[in-house]
Amino acid sequence: MSAAFVDQAKIYVKAGDGGKGGSSLYRDRINRRGRPDGGDGGNGSDIIIRADRNLHTLLDLKYNQHFRGASGGPGLSNEKRGRNGLPLAIRVPVGTTITDIGNKCVLRDLDKDAEEVIVARGGKGGKGNNKHNLQGTPGEPGEEKELMLDLKLLAEVGVVGFPNVGKSTLISGISNAQPEIAGYPFTTKFPILGLVHRGNKTFVVADIPGLIEGSSSGKGLGDRFLRHVERTRTLIHLLDMSGFEGRDPLEDYRIINEELGRYNISLAGKTQILAANKMDLEGAQENLKRFKKSVKKKIYPISALEKEGLEELLDAVAKKL
Repeated sequence: MSAAFVDQAKIYVKAGDGGKGGSSLYRDRINRRGRPDGGDGGNGSDIIIRADRNLHTLLDLKYNQHFRGASGGPGLSNEKRGRNGLPLAIRVPVGTTITDIGNKCVLRDLDKDAEEVIVARGGKGGKGNNKHNLQGTPGEPGEEKELMLDLKLLAEVGVVGFPNVGKSTLISGISNAQPEIAGYPFTTKFPILGLVHRGNKTFVVADIPGLIEGSSSGKGLGDRFLRHVERTRTLIHLLDMSGFEGRDPLEDYRIINEELGRYNISLAGKTQILAANKMDLEGAQENLKRFKKSVKKKIYPISALEKEGLEELLDAVAKKL
């Protein structure tokens, strides 16, 4: 994924109008007065949104926000129907939810490749004057809507934790992802996906940008990041067990779980695999002993930087999946 990751976009769609019904008279040597023979107008084009697994961001729709379908062709003489407008397809990443802003109704959650939905229907063509009309009737207008597109990543595993606990180092060590890694908080500014191969199992891991206290209410853009763990099946809760920056891993553990629950109660109920990172640093062993006294759960000591303990952690993840 690139730095141009965009997970929300608002677009305007206008389906094609129906074509006007034809108004014509057929005359020959016998029928001097003529008989009506105008064909019906063609239907306007539908607007379709289709999921495409080759896309990973809504960046294009952030800048290209207006989509108009083609109108149907007018009815022709000799009762020939006007051409229909071809459907206009808009491609979005798999995992995109489409909401009609006007009525706040969710139209579809596109969570499978090639899944699609008609978001605006083209207008029907008008009737030609061969239907006992004196004149051809106008076509119906196509639907128009404002839509909100929200992308939630599809990953089996989400890595959560405070900034600078080593999430990017971990995901670069266990997957094919190559996130930016630096020794300062908020290096990761958007979710990163990585593919992990473990024996005959393959799964996708998402590195979620660092969460802080107040993330569930939007502090540090946390609410924008938390949405990406909603679809995950399990979480790796990564803790800086060294307390290198003066933080208390036990307090960090409590805060992150509170923020998950405040954002969405279902997140608090997700399976968590606890990983105690930076075990190669001074003070980590003492903090781990204290942590185990308070949290009676299995915890996997690792050093993402030195790639120690990762095999056991990945085995635990694969088993949960």
